[in-house]
Amino acid sequence: MFNPLVIALDVLQVGHLGETYEEWVHQPIVTKKGPRFFHSDFWEFLTLTVWWAVPVIWLPVSVWCISMSVSRGLSLPEIVPLIALGIFIWTLIEYTLHRFLFHIKTKSYWGNTAHYLIHGCHHKHPMDHLRLVFPPAATAVLCFPFWNLVKLFTTPSVTPALFGGGMLGYVMYDVTHYYLHHAHPTRAVTKNLKKYHLSHHFRIHDKGFGVTSSLWDIVFGTLTKSPKREQ
Repeated sequence: MFNPLVIALDVLQVGHLGETYEEWVHQPIVTKKGPRFFHSDFWEFLTLTVWWAVPVIWLPVSVWCISMSVSRGLSLPEIVPLIALGIFIWTLIEYTLHRFLFHIKTKSYWGNTAHYLIHGCHHKHPMDHLRLVFPPAATAVLCFPFWNLVKLFTTPSVTPALFGGGMLGYVMYDVTHYYLHHAHPTRAVTKNLKKYHLSHHFRIHDKGFGVTSSLWDIVFGTLTKSPKREQ
């Protein structure tokens, strides 16, 4: 009997690439639609996300978390720095996940398959607009360990504001990521940010892991340098 959870055949074939997977996945195909992940329409739907779903779902969660800190006695001058700290911490999480998880090197069958499902498909099909931002179901699952981690190191009144700031940072990251792939910036700052990120996709994939900024690339020595122009 057909199992609706079975991964689609074309995705399963990726695992057989073995050691050649790393080179293959970083040879992008510029199409607006990538391959199907699951036979089941329901499970396939959970992997497809329109960009505006991220702010619509997670901005209210961020605001609710911050309001919890207000109800627990924190004043506005106390909350604002916590929100800023949460956003700052997120930028480091963004860099760390992108560099060490999303770009982990694999060669085993299931390692290649898992990497492709998590991030490899985005590099193979960087203009697939429905597999660019993180699916809300996956984000919801990850919220629990991150909440508990923040809770472990902070007080009950500080936890919601700090977590809410981190959530706000995440929303800024995913919206920015979509913008850099599909918008046409007119300002110098956003033009340079788009050029920097697309260089990660199309030129040097093992550098330039920052999306919202190049701060941590500078700190950890993974900054992508612009190609020298011919004289």
